[in-house]
Amino acid sequence: MSTLETTAKESLRRESGKGRAVWLGMDQAELDAAYDQAVYAPNRDQVLKRNARNSELARARLGPPRRLAYGPTSIEGLDLYAAATPNAPVAVYVHGGAWRQRFAKEYAFAAEMFVRAGAHFAVLDYIGIDEAGGDLMVLADQVRRGLAWVARNAKTFGGDPGRVHVIGHSSGAHLAAVLLTTDWRRFDLAQNVIAGAVCCSGMYDLEPVRLSKRSTYVRFTDLSEQELSPARHLDRLVAPLTLLYGSHETPEFQRQSRDFAAAAKAAGKPVELILGEGYNHFEMNETLGNPYGVFGRAALERMGLAP
Repeated sequence: MSTLETTAKESLRRESGKGRAVWLGMDQAELDAAYDQAVYAPNRDQVLKRNARNSELARARLGPPRRLAYGPTSIEGLDLYAAATPNAPVAVYVHGGAWRQRFAKEYAFAAEMFVRAGAHFAVLDYIGIDEAGGDLMVLADQVRRGLAWVARNAKTFGGDPGRVHVIGHSSGAHLAAVLLTTDWRRFDLAQNVIAGAVCCSGMYDLEPVRLSKRSTYVRFTDLSEQELSPARHLDRLVAPLTLLYGSHETPEFQRQSRDFAAAAKAAGKPVELILGEGYNHFEMNETLGNPYGVFGRAALERMGLAP
């Protein structure tokens, strides 16, 4: 594009009330909104309250989870809801929350579906980005060590180390995809340590995220952007992967899932893409507790389990 054409386009944007294009034709305000779920999900608080109540009910029926430590600090632990089935597969869930701290106990609402289907459900806790000084590498290190701990210790709680699956939502789907594209030789584990994965409503390339207002609390660097952009490390992806997103998600969260799926498919990787028609970001995650919901069904199918 010539300098004259660029100047003309910027002039038209100003006349229409839009600012300078920052990413894929979006100005800063539009890009910021595209990485702010509340803009596109006005019922967010309602859904989160339902999840909290359903988590209480699930714990009442299943009993409290076992708390198992994967590291030396208090946050480096997981809530384990154990199945009665011997040598059961393990679903390791990485929760979301914009990388800001939420807690494993808030996601018990999904546990009953996995336990009744014959799988252990392990919810990782990890530090919030603010407590980490804005450093995403700290969060990635913790979830990697958490997954490695599960793989090495699955037999101690009746799990099958050959059937460890990873499930994540939102920023947790980003971290789950980081797990999928980790060089596990650094942890003395086989590259196929993860048997399969389901990532819902995630971010898989951090360039546009870095350009958005999330950079006000995430201290992005060239290194963290590169290392923690799963779409750039498809050579490390060996686990079968299901990607999901809702039709009422932000435009960027929809595009991120589509583009990651297309790139993985072009690289010859086993990937499936599922659209949740009529669901927003938070409603998608709520369906993980339902064996017939879009997320719950996809997770059970990926693990080879019946509802």
